[in-house]
Amino acid sequence: MLSGPFLSKDWMGATGSFEEAETVMVGLPYDGTCSFKPGTRFAPQEIRTASIGIETYSPIFGGDMEELSFYDAGDLDFPFGNRDEVLSMIEKAATEVYDAGKKWLGVGGEHLVTLPAVKSCFEKYPDLAIIHFDAHADLRMEYLDEELSHSTVMRRISEFVTPENIIQFGIRSGTKEEFRWMNAHNSLCRYEKDFPQWIKRFENKPVYLTIDLDVLDPSIFPGTGTPEPGGLTYNELINKLVMLKELNIVGADVVELSPHYDPSGVSTITAAKVIREVLFLINP
Repeated sequence: MLSGPFLSKDWMGATGSFEEAETVMVGLPYDGTCSFKPGTRFAPQEIRTASIGIETYSPIFGGDMEELSFYDAGDLDFPFGNRDEVLSMIEKAATEVYDAGKKWLGVGGEHLVTLPAVKSCFEKYPDLAIIHFDAHADLRMEYLDEELSHSTVMRRISEFVTPENIIQFGIRSGTKEEFRWMNAHNSLCRYEKDFPQWIKRFENKPVYLTIDLDVLDPSIFPGTGTPEPGGLTYNELINKLVMLKELNIVGADVVELSPHYDPSGVSTITAAKVIREVLFLINP
C-alpha cells in the first residue's frame, strides 16, 4: 500500500485499492518555486472536482475509465516552505509505485514536481526517454539563483537522462542560451509535421510523458501562472497524444494549472479531460 501522508480523493472511475491498480494517480499540490503567479497547489483537488462533470468514456481512445485499472491515491500532504522535503516525498512515493510494478501519473502542481518522479522512473528504467510538452524550455542552469526551480526542471533531468532521449514540443519561450542548448542537443521538435517521425526514435524505449498545460494557447487555457501566446489548441494537443499510443508510456504527469486565474472553470475542465486521455495512454 502506498504510504502517505495523503489528503482526500474522489476522481471518477478509479478502482478501490492500490493493490489492484496498474496505474496510480497522485496529486502534487506544490508551487513553492513559482516566480510569477502562484496557485498551482490548488490544481489537483480542483481537477478532481471538475472530473465529475465529464464523461468516463473517451471517444478519442474508444474506452471507458470505469474499465481502466487505476487508483487515485489522493494528494501528498506537503510541509509548508520545505522544497527539499517536498521533492523527497515525491521521489519516495514514485519509488513505491514503481517498486510495486505499477505506473505513475502525477497531477501538479508546478513543473518542478516532475524532477523527483523522473528520478524514480529512471532508477527502474535506465534507458528512459522523455517527451515534454510545454510553452517554456525549462532548461535554465539556474533561475533567481536557484538550481531547483520550475524553470530549471528539464536541465536537471538532462543531467541523468541523456539529451538524445529528450523530445520537446510546443516550446515558444526561453532564453538565447536555452534555445542554443536545444539546437545543440537536437531536442526541440519545431514543426507539427515532423512530430510523428521524431517520436519513432522512442518506439523501443520506456517513455515518461510530461505535459505542462501552458503548452495550450492562453485563449483557450488562461488558467496558468505563465501564459504564453502562440500555443496549441486542445485538439492539436490531443492529436499529438494519440500519436503516442503505440509507445511504452511508463509514467506521466500533467502540471501547471492555476485554477483561480480562470474563474470560468474552462481551464480546469480542460485539464481534467487531458488527464482522462493520458490515463488511456498509460493503460492501453
